[in-house]
Order: sequence, then structure tokens, then C-alpha cells
Amino acid sequence: MASKPKQLLAELTHPGPHEVLRGNLALVGLPGVVFTPRAGLGLPAVAFGHGWLQPPDRYRELLRHLASWGIVAAAPDTQRGPLPSHRLLAADLLTTLDVVTTVRLGPDGISVDPAKLGLAGHSTGGGSAVLAAAQDARSEKPRLKAVATITAAQTLPPATESAKAITVPGLHLAAEGDLVAPAVAHAEAIAGAWGGEDVQLRFLGKASHLGVTEGKHWSQLFLHGKPHRKTQQLTRALFTAFFLTHLTGTDKYRPLLEADVKRAPIEREEEPAH
Repeated sequence: MASKPKQLLAELTHPGPHEVLRGNLALVGLPGVVFTPRAGLGLPAVAFGHGWLQPPDRYRELLRHLASWGIVAAAPDTQRGPLPSHRLLAADLLTTLDVVTTVRLGPDGISVDPAKLGLAGHSTGGGSAVLAAAQDARSEKPRLKAVATITAAQTLPPATESAKAITVPGLHLAAEGDLVAPAVAHAEAIAGAWGGEDVQLRFLGKASHLGVTEGKHWSQLFLHGKPHRKTQQLTRALFTAFFLTHLTGTDKYRPLLEADVKRAPIEREEEPAH
């Protein structure tokens, strides 16, 4: 029994059972990419916010991984300049969810269940995901079920203030070696301000701010950090476990979320009262 979380981590580190298709959100009016399973109706979906200056293609394998496990994963390609609007990226994340829930995706008519929606993001895209989740929480009919971030960064307006309005489950992965958005002032502060009782913070060992990104990009010339395979693998597995648990209702992967993981121990955790 003690080995179960380790077994689940190993399982979710590998691609899932679904063949994956890649699409272009620009075809429906919003620049960006979308990865879907080849077939499926009533699927869960996640909109992902890119980090500062980062193109969505730097998260290609993360998005593909989620799709291989049955989760539609889409990332808007907007607000990529040196002075982005975090508020507008947050709005684009919510628009992305509108798109994937209202448009039939793929040649076989894939569809998304509007009751199975989540948000995720890296760096300021993680902060923008928090802004978007707060906006959803304040709406008349909140739709979101879960929010996950990796090396989240503060935004304007502050993500820490917006986090107070969010009551859905949250997972925040911080990097021990993050010199761009140090955890105490960013991811840890966001997790500490979370309005709901189901929130978790993990520190990723030997990880930097850009560890989750893939491939090379000119921004690495002045942003500390570089792609790191172990960080990518841990993020894929933990994000997949988190969204499968909270968007689909399965408890199969919950033991992984409740356990310390090598190089990703739980630093802060609050659970809902039973």
C-alpha cells in the first residue's frame, strides 16, 4: 500500500492511453493551440496561461500529456509582449474555455463538458489563471472546478488578492531555485491567500523558474533557468492527477496528491473539513 503513490506517479509520468490531436484556436478567432484526445464526448478541459514572453509551444508536451489522459488542453497565444496585460490574459483564458466548450473539436466531433473546467499556468500565466479563477468565482454562475500553477508569479492586479475569492481546489508548484519569482513572495503567498480549504503547495527540488518550459528560446538569455526534464515530468504527473481527480471525480489518483513525492514534497496543505 505504501508504494501506491510511487506507482501512480510512475504511471502518470508516461503518456496516457489516448491518441492526441493538435489544433489551432485561431480558426475560431483566438490565437493559440489546443490538444485533444482523438475522440470523446463530455471531456474535461483546461486552459493554460503561458509565462512572461513564452510562446505556448514551450509547453507543447505538457499540453499533449494532459490530452493523452483524456483532458482537452488549450493555451491562448496572446499578451506575449514585454509589457503584457495580466488582466487581458486572464480574460483570454476564460474565452479559451468558452471556445472549447461551444465548438466541436476534431474530425470526430469531440465535445467538452462545461461542468468539467479548470485553469492552469506558468509564471505570470499562473498568476493570470488565478485572476481568471477569481473573476469566475465572482460571476453569477461559476464554472471552474480546479486551478493549478507552476512557479506562479505575482500580477497586476495582485494574484494574492484575487486568490482570496477562490474556493475551488488549488495546486501550486514552486521551484526551490526560482530567482525570477521566489516562492515566498509568489507561489507561497498565493497559496496562503487561497479562499478555499482545499489548497496545496509543493516545492520542486533542483528546479528553476523556466524548468517546466521546453526547447530553447531567446528569453533564456536574461531570464534565469532552463528546461529541466525532471521538473517537466513531475509537473505533468501532478497536474494530470490533480485535474483527473477534480474534473472527472475519480479517486484513483488521489493517493498521489496526498503523498510527499521525491523532489516535490508537500510544503503547505489545507483540506476541506469532512
